[in-house]
Amino acid sequence: MDSMSETAALSPSLSLPIARMTCASCAGRVERALRKVPGVEEVSVNLATEQARLRGSAPLPALAEAVRAAGYELQEGSRDIGISGMTCASCASRVKRALEKVPGVLEASVNLATEQAHLRLLPTVDDAALAAALQKAGYALAAAPEEQAADPAPDRRALWEVVIAFALAAPFLLGMLGMALGRDWMPPGWMQLILAAPLQFWLGARFYRAGWRALRAGTGNMDLLVAMGTSAAFGLSTVQWLRGEHHLYFEAAAVVIAFVLLGRFFEHRAKRATGAAIAALLALRPRTARRLGRAGREEEVPLAALRVGDSIVVRPGERVPADGVVEDGAAGVDESALTGESRAVEKRAGDAVSTGTVSLDGRLVVRARAVGGDTRLAQVAALVQAAQASRAPVQKMVDRVSAVFVPVVVGIAVVTLVGWLLAGAGLAAALLHAVAVLVIACPCALGLATPAAIMAGTGAAARAGILIRDAAALEQAGRIGLVVFDKTGTLTEGKPSLAALHPAEGVALEDALHLAARLQAGSEHPLARAVLAMVSDDARPAENFRALPGRGVEGVVEGRRLALGSTRLLEESGLTAGPLAEAAAYQAAQGHTLSWLIDLAEPAILALLAFADAPRPTAGSAVRALKERSVGVAMLTGDSPEAASSVAGELGIDTVAAGVLPAQKAERVAAWRAEGQRVAMVGDGVNDAAALASADLGIAMGSGTDAAIAAAHVTLLRPDPALVPATLAITRRTLAKIRQNLLWAFAFNALGIPLAALGGLSPALAGAAMAFSSVAVLGNALLLARWRAA
Repeated sequence: MDSMSETAALSPSLSLPIARMTCASCAGRVERALRKVPGVEEVSVNLATEQARLRGSAPLPALAEAVRAAGYELQEGSRDIGISGMTCASCASRVKRALEKVPGVLEASVNLATEQAHLRLLPTVDDAALAAALQKAGYALAAAPEEQAADPAPDRRALWEVVIAFALAAPFLLGMLGMALGRDWMPPGWMQLILAAPLQFWLGARFYRAGWRALRAGTGNMDLLVAMGTSAAFGLSTVQWLRGEHHLYFEAAAVVIAFVLLGRFFEHRAKRATGAAIAALLALRPRTARRLGRAGREEEVPLAALRVGDSIVVRPGERVPADGVVEDGAAGVDESALTGESRAVEKRAGDAVSTGTVSLDGRLVVRARAVGGDTRLAQVAALVQAAQASRAPVQKMVDRVSAVFVPVVVGIAVVTLVGWLLAGAGLAAALLHAVAVLVIACPCALGLATPAAIMAGTGAAARAGILIRDAAALEQAGRIGLVVFDKTGTLTEGKPSLAALHPAEGVALEDALHLAARLQAGSEHPLARAVLAMVSDDARPAENFRALPGRGVEGVVEGRRLALGSTRLLEESGLTAGPLAEAAAYQAAQGHTLSWLIDLAEPAILALLAFADAPRPTAGSAVRALKERSVGVAMLTGDSPEAASSVAGELGIDTVAAGVLPAQKAERVAAWRAEGQRVAMVGDGVNDAAALASADLGIAMGSGTDAAIAAAHVTLLRPDPALVPATLAITRRTLAKIRQNLLWAFAFNALGIPLAALGGLSPALAGAAMAFSSVAVLGNALLLARWRAA
């Protein structure tokens, strides 16, 4: 809870859900801890409901820290909500502040591009409290994002509004063209009023409503600027017409509103396009499933009716409705939509399948292991959505600018008006220049610059099988200078085979293999599977078995205390290779991993086992691609120096740290960072988790363990080293788009506002330029959708 909002404070009464309380003394300890927090007036803790009831004015972060210090935790969750009424960067900042003031909201992250907020909050916070806070700030709680995406009505309505707006504005546009050609094609004054009024007060009513809500909240937004500017132009023109003047400026108000509506329409369409990655992922879920009944009959049921343990039939051409294991049948399965892998993957009994993948040419019976929100597809969609909703560190600068933007623009408009009046211009000319300032000063492009690029970039990465956890990870990935690979399972296939077995003198080969298999029985380690694959019968596990991290395993087999492990374990046992030294040197020279079977009681060597693990097909090209980008490459492995050097030489890796224990991997990464390197660590095992977490960027292979994936900032959905340079490529391209968008947005306002203030832009041209600015930023971000992993 380190990033909780400092502004979230207690209401007169608040309930805090407390986790980990087990007895009455726990409740008493929590109560005493909370009572000590300054500002708490009254507190009572109920063990049965696991709730603490408080009155007072203590800030929520202080309460959370007190609960944690007492040895307990606040129960918290997350929620995504849709928000309507946001039009610019200052809106997003204001919504964030409003939501974080709701008692029980720990942190809010607001994304203008998706029109959503991601909240960390207590489960006691209801939507009514959030809606009330939003309404007070001038906004509203909207439908869920997926409901909005499924409803085409808003798009159709917005399109018709744009069509009507330009139909009404067409005579004004024709008149402006006539002025440019030296002709008077402008309609008469009464007709201008009739055409402009519905634009101003019907189609433009949204600007008044949103601007008024902002004023009531004591702030300003883009709608307020448009409402002020067009009202000034319309009002001045009406007065001029009533006085019989011929110089009218209805076109300034009418054309500005038409162009702003057009810009909003294209902006909304582009926003929906940037969120297409999530929609595409969720669309992979079939609506129904064929469940196999007890009598072997198939019944079609809604997806929500599936339960873990159900048997599901997947026919050729159908999508798998749940994560599970194939019980019967064989088929090629298209996993491209989930992993980005274009080749069909053969699946047969015992193989795992994932929701959303397609059976191409066979009937499968699948036993469900995960359904609904627990499936891999749902978790991938959640990760992509969280990444798109996150805020990049560079966004903080934009938030600071947007917080003061509207008041500053209004001030500049007032100065422009007064300046032109003092310079001798008439009221009409001075007012038009001030209106142009209000209209051109659109902070929409500024607010959309970063989130639009993040959405498009993370969406493109997800389609290629690259999951980026959040925007901060994206920024880190764009600046990596050294990529460190684990060897086994990352650069290599992770499916070693027993290449050779050299028994010691007096030990039969069959006996050595049998003893090694007993030691490895029940283990999921790749080397264990390689040994077990060589024996025909199921080996009984050793007694008193235990793992020796970074060294091997030991246990009691047939009354003998045995160990099987690395050369480090051999040396720690006080032994040397002896007569097997020549065989060990030869196998190491072949790049094989060495394991020694040792009788610990004597101690004595019983056998030498050599394992071969081929490099992944794309490992060499991945290393070359990184070097071509001027990124250093290193290997970090617990394997022997000889085996590591052999693989490194084959792949072209110059820096190798071999024989490294799991605890030392994180230390080695920290040492590289201490040298000034920005380090990315790529791994897949439990022993890589600490190194992944300690690196500037942790990249976990999707085939790896849950611990490795949880510790990583980026997850690769398929075990392909080529996705590592692809990750750096898409993140760097996304960062480039962010910089381009911010440069455009700042430059647009820096040049446009003075130009309008000095009389270089009419309000109509300012409106067109403003609309173009937002659409240009979104269009530039959408270019990322074309990106494909090499």
